[in-house]
Order: sequence, then structure tokens, then C-alpha cells
Amino acid sequence: MVLAIIGAAYLIPGADRLRLFDPKIVDSTTTNAASDFAEATEGEVRLVEETNDRPELALRDSNPIPKDTPGLAPLPHAVREKAPPVPIVDPSGIALEPFFKALASVERKEPGAIARIVHYGDSLLASDLVSGTIRRALQGRFGDAGHGYMPIANPTPGYFHNDVVRRASTDWTVSRIVGPFVADGFYGLGGVSFRGTHRGAWATYGTTKSGDFGRNVSRFGVQYLEQPGGGIIEIKIDKQQVETIDTNGEAPAFRERVIEVPDGPHDFHLSVAKGPVRAFGTWMERDVPGVVHDSIGVQGARLRFLDQSNDEHFAEALRTRNPHLVILEFGLNESADGFGYPMERYRETSITVMNKIRAALPNAACLVIAPNDVARKEGTILKSAAIMPLLIKAQREVAAEVGCAFFDTHGAMGGPGSMPTWVGRGLGQPDLVHPSTMGADVIGTWVFRALMDAYEPFRAGQGGTSSPESSGTAGSAGPAGSAESPGSGDAPTSAGSR
Repeated sequence: MVLAIIGAAYLIPGADRLRLFDPKIVDSTTTNAASDFAEATEGEVRLVEETNDRPELALRDSNPIPKDTPGLAPLPHAVREKAPPVPIVDPSGIALEPFFKALASVERKEPGAIARIVHYGDSLLASDLVSGTIRRALQGRFGDAGHGYMPIANPTPGYFHNDVVRRASTDWTVSRIVGPFVADGFYGLGGVSFRGTHRGAWATYGTTKSGDFGRNVSRFGVQYLEQPGGGIIEIKIDKQQVETIDTNGEAPAFRERVIEVPDGPHDFHLSVAKGPVRAFGTWMERDVPGVVHDSIGVQGARLRFLDQSNDEHFAEALRTRNPHLVILEFGLNESADGFGYPMERYRETSITVMNKIRAALPNAACLVIAPNDVARKEGTILKSAAIMPLLIKAQREVAAEVGCAFFDTHGAMGGPGSMPTWVGRGLGQPDLVHPSTMGADVIGTWVFRALMDAYEPFRAGQGGTSSPESSGTAGSAGPAGSAESPGSGDAPTSAGSR
């Protein structure tokens, strides 16, 4: 009977808050802890599951905070109100200025104004947790300019994106920065490379049919590798073939093809017409002022694993995407490394990766988001991982050294010892590592509001804006163009390759 009651929470729609285990998170510590990179061989693996819609994993419009319970410590005010307990720290005073300038342009509704974010992280982002909340909050205030970047297919089980339709076959093989590795170090923007060798490999992306976000798109982009002997990709929009992409070239080169469509609901389908094809990812944007938030989560990744990519290739992928803000949110897997990976080495590798990103995007803003508290079970006692305070301190110092802003999630949730409390209140997962969906929503809202607290003085200094959306709060306004009619049905056009 007990098992039946537990199982019912997974079968009944809307009962996800009663589940003992959150399906959105897959174990994040699947790679070797002590080495610079995972212990894996070069090569590729076949995808183990199809990429399909997973509505049970989607963020709900409202994530209720549990009520205070007799016998348990009351929830901190900051959790209940989702008010950021700590501000964003920026010793330079200008680390976020490029992003804030882009936001101000969006608020003024300047033609072509889009504020783009590339957000890297570990398994939290692989499930679009924290990033999904930030995306919705920013688009709710400033406008929905498109979903952003996605890998060709799910690179690992449990991968997920909110507010977009994604499907793909298992006929792709994949190499990842966490292994198995590709010999040339070409992983595109997202740390994963897909290879299709025959016509059975396909992937589809499209706008959603419900909700306030992801309802319209104006252009699709596909990023791939041009290479000697490369095959052909077929592109269809709304089930009508529009063009082919010949990936054959004299030498390996990163390429991007952009296809314009009338702003509205659309589906984008790519398939291998002739193999082999090497592809990295796709993206969706709109021709309206707003925010685009690329959530790039890599299960099992540490920040230093981004250095597994070929430097020139990675820099080109970053420049092609051209974000105004890069967010780095790592640390859960570094906590599993513990003291087996020297803290001084952690600082060195972090600075190396962050400086490479800064060199590729010298005019972009940078924000480091610290991980949440992590606990361990020692007998019957739950204790915070001893490495966490040192890890957070190192992140704060490294961020300052390379000119990035810093948000202390660990301190905001209560510091050492806070994860057991969060687990007891439904804000943390039983693994004592990950926040629950509710907890991640709290963290994402904290980051958004802390960003807005830092943005408002900048905005005031710019003379403000007459945009009516500027006074909104997270979720208070629909996406830009949400009341617009769908596209006219004109044929899509290609914007060519880069």
C-alpha cells in the first residue's frame, strides 16, 4: 500500500510536489573526481533514448513554497518572499555593464535590440533548472526574443528544456566534454558533438502551443562542422523542404546557417540526407526586442572541463552566438572532488577557462553563480561538505580577478548546514546535492531579482525609459509580441551561412 501511494505521485498529473524523488535531476557525479577531465576514451556513443516532450518536467507557472510546519524551523523570510538575501558582488563596478546596456536598449524598444545570455552549468542546467526560471523572469519583464540555443538531441538521459518543443531520433552518436571525447576538440557552443551517418538521423524543434513563452519564432539557426567528405543536411520548415546544407569542405570549419521565417508558430526539422554529418546545435530567436537565454548544461561537468574544447573553435562558437552576458554556474561536481583536487589547481584551471571566454568575448558581461550547499550523511548525521566554504571563497576571488560579478547562492540559502534544512522543507533533493524544482525556482528568482537590483541604478543613470514593461516584475508581463497574430504564411528565407 505504501509503494502504491508513493507510485501514485508519479502517475497523477499535478502531484509532482508529493514525489519523494525529483525526476528532473540525473546523478551529476558520473565522472572521475580527481583528474582534470573525466577518465574516458576518445570516440562516441549511441544515444540511449529518443528526445521527446516531457511535460512532467516543465516548470509550472507558480512554484508554491511549503507552509511552515509545527516541529520544523520556520522558513527564512528570503525563501518565502523569494527576495535575494545577498546582492550581486561586483568589485569592478562595471562587470555587468554590457548586459545592462543591452537591457536598456531592449526597454527602449530599439530596432533589433536583443539582450543575449549564454549560461553554462552542470546537471541543474541540463534540466533547465535555475536557468528556466531566470529566462522566464527576464522575458516576462523585457520580452520574449526567442528560446535560444539547444543541442541537436539530448546528450544524456533526463536532459530537458522548458518552453520549446524538442524531438530527435536515437540515430545520432555523441561525443562530450565529459567523455567520450572527440579527437579534434570540436564541441560547438554546447560541449557536445553529434554525428549522423545515415538518413535515419533527424531532429525537430518548434514553438509551444500553450503558456506565455516560446509561442513564436522569427529565425532558426543550425550550427555544424564543414569538413572534407561531409554529408548533406535537409531542412524543412512546417513540413516543407526549404533547402539543403552541404557540409563538405576543404578543411574542418565551424559553420552556422540561419533561416528566416515570418514571426509566429513554426516547426524546424533537420535530417541527414547523406552522411556523415557533424552537427552541434540549433537556436531560435525573434525579430522583437527582448531577451534570449541560452541554457547550456552538461551533466557531470566541472568548469575546467570547458577547456576540453579546441580553443579557436570554442572562441568562434562564442563569438558567433555573440552574447551580452556569460553566466558560469558550476560547483556541485567540484564539491564531489573534495580535497582530492587541490584548491590551488582549481583556481588555476578556473582562471584559465574564464580568461579564454573573456578573450573571445571582450565586450561581454560576466557573472559567476556559486553552487548551493551540499551535504553528506555520516552515520545518522547530515553534515555540509567541508569543501564548500573554501570552494565558494575561491569562486568569489577568481571572479573578482578576471572581472566577473558574483552571486553567492551558498550564502543566500544559509551557508554551511543549510542543505539538510532545505531537504526537510522540500527545497532540496534527498541526494543532499541538488535543490528540488521548488528550491531551484527560489534560487533562479533570487538571481533575477539581484540582477534587477543591480540594473535599476544603471537604468536610472541612463535616464530611465518610457517603456511600460519597465515597471513589471517577474512573470507580470507576457512575452513581447504575445498578442500578435501568427505569421502571414510567407515562405521562409535563408539568411545564409557564417
